[in-house]
Amino acid sequence: MSTRMLKFTTTGRALPGKRAADVRREDFSEIYTRYSAAAAAEQASRCSQCGIPYCQIGCPLQNNIPDWLKLAAEDRLEEAYQISSATNNMPEICGRICPQDKLCEGSCVIEKDFEAVTIGAVEQHITDTAWEKGWVEPLRVARQRDQSVGIIGAGPAGLSAAEELRKRGYSVAIYDRYDRAGGMLMYGIPDFKLEKQLVMQRVDRLEEGGIAFHLNVEIGRDITFAELRQRHDAVLLATGTYKARSACLPGAALAGVEPAMAYLTAANRVALGDDVAEFNDGRLNAAGKKVVVLGGGDTAMDCVRTAVRQGAVSVKCLYRRDRENMPGSRFEVGNAEEEGVEFVWLSAPKAFLGDGRLVGVRAQSMRLGSPDVSGRRAPQPVPDSTFSMDADLAIEALGFDAEALPELFAAPDLMVGSGGIVETDPDTLMTGLDGVFAAGDVMRGASLVVWAIHDGRKAAGRIHRFLLNKAGLEKPASADAFLKTFEQEYAV
Repeated sequence: MSTRMLKFTTTGRALPGKRAADVRREDFSEIYTRYSAAAAAEQASRCSQCGIPYCQIGCPLQNNIPDWLKLAAEDRLEEAYQISSATNNMPEICGRICPQDKLCEGSCVIEKDFEAVTIGAVEQHITDTAWEKGWVEPLRVARQRDQSVGIIGAGPAGLSAAEELRKRGYSVAIYDRYDRAGGMLMYGIPDFKLEKQLVMQRVDRLEEGGIAFHLNVEIGRDITFAELRQRHDAVLLATGTYKARSACLPGAALAGVEPAMAYLTAANRVALGDDVAEFNDGRLNAAGKKVVVLGGGDTAMDCVRTAVRQGAVSVKCLYRRDRENMPGSRFEVGNAEEEGVEFVWLSAPKAFLGDGRLVGVRAQSMRLGSPDVSGRRAPQPVPDSTFSMDADLAIEALGFDAEALPELFAAPDLMVGSGGIVETDPDTLMTGLDGVFAAGDVMRGASLVVWAIHDGRKAAGRIHRFLLNKAGLEKPASADAFLKTFEQEYAV
């Protein structure tokens, strides 16, 4: 084993530097600085190279984390990038926005006594260096096939599937109703967590590799779903979950009560240089306002931290459980607190107050009972404990459901379940419609970007198998047939 490893007993955990809270409140730039090459190697050397890599098991993509940590510790970053990118289509993005504390780093075997290896920060350093050094190669297509795949949705699931299918030689076209590709990466996550140039460079690489992007195209309006199925040999639904959940409280129709996605999309569009009317007229702008955000996930954290940067007078996060039972990343909570956000724990909203326009939020104190089906302790109301807080802007960050695709696509045979989630075969990811597959949030429910990438990669493999079978290349009957299929498949 390399003598560069197993340094966790002598080298402490150290994240990259973080800009001071009073400085970062003033802009939307990323809050963390970069590791130096020496610091990245030193932190990577803390890996214990354990026999059972629990970090890899804890990663939805099953990234070969111990291998690329060892290479990073030995300053073999190009090789580290090759291993990292073999299982992840967007490692620099996952390094920034994955909740590592709940996934890979939370599974690190040294975490209990020595603090986990800074896996995410090292991953980010490796891939940022790869882009700077020109190691990120263009897409390579072994041979062009005569079959095509249409993908609805240019978010992480759709982009990952498109890359994997294009590498296998298929013609791939992505359709998205927004004017830029990236989905939630582009419009749902603020720049202080993910600068948009990182998304754009991935999209540019795919476009240069021959993937066609049809933006500002809405299925059912600009092209029918039936026409799309006729145009392509297979179709992948990767539309995500954009339908905001509402608390359905009294006063929800008041001016000043807004859904999280509308608020974040407006903020991201402004950061991209767009002229956004709803921001300019103050509706989706927190400047000078008392802001209350409902919810405890990462979307809620994005909202409170955006409001701080827009110049809100005060920002409060109202959450019905306590810190330990919060679904969002604990690092995000800490960053928000540093930036001046007040967390009102164990409090559930009961009504929005006002006459035509929001002036406040009424809430009730909660206590935690026994664990519910999610494993977290269920909140229970405390009798006679209501209270109110002033608010000019209330943002509901309570999660998302899928839109009603059977109605939108005029496809009544497309089966959906609770929350509009598309039903698929768990192995093939095919829906009840022949040749129509689903991946990402629209298939599993609102989840993490890393799971969307996982689903996109899996869907690409299943679509590939389906198209091979459709072309008569699956399950050769003899050794000669197998060799012929292998030659066709890999262009040897």
